[in-house]
Amino acid sequence: MSASESQHSLPKNLFPHHTPAAASSSTEESKDANGMTKLPNGVILDKDGKPCRLCTSAASWRNLTKQAKTQTAASTATATAAATTTTAPKPTPDSTPLPQSRDDCPPDVEALGRSTWTFLHSLTASYPVKATQEQQGEMRTFLKIFSRLYPCWVCADDFRTWMAEPNGRNEPRLAGRADFGTWMCEAHNEVNRKLGKKEFDCRLWEERWRTGWKDGRCD
Repeated sequence: MSASESQHSLPKNLFPHHTPAAASSSTEESKDANGMTKLPNGVILDKDGKPCRLCTSAASWRNLTKQAKTQTAASTATATAAATTTTAPKPTPDSTPLPQSRDDCPPDVEALGRSTWTFLHSLTASYPVKATQEQQGEMRTFLKIFSRLYPCWVCADDFRTWMAEPNGRNEPRLAGRADFGTWMCEAHNEVNRKLGKKEFDCRLWEERWRTGWKDGRCD
């Protein structure tokens, strides 16, 4: 919901709740004030208290799995040292290159967000020029359901909060394609602002998502 991109190339995530993952160069476990092992920066917990893969960036998830493997290796080494007098070789620095992203792995929060924005903007592009009351009601219902079932639960909460702005300025504008497309672009720009990225000119949303650019690059 990952290179830095604006709406010309879909952004990293939908509504982010994570901080950039910090690279770890130590094999020692980091403990908090309660003696609990700290999770790497950017790892978001699900409602059941377990790490949420769909809410976390790929970099943060790799750091989490690396941390788990390091702890397991340390425990194994301790047990082995206690059972033998053989001097264990000194560990060598981990020079394994970071794995390349794959298309056949579960998505992280960024891949999920990119796919979702493609779907949502395409939805506005196919919306009627002038929507009937029934069509408006169906889309309003969809947005309510979407904002509750989106797999990244913190992102879903954030989207609902944004739509429920007390002054009503962020309520879905569903009278027709132009209003709906501009509203979706504004929702997307809210994410861009949170990420510190350049906002998209919403006057151009139809060229980007429906008709293609006037210079013919999409033909």
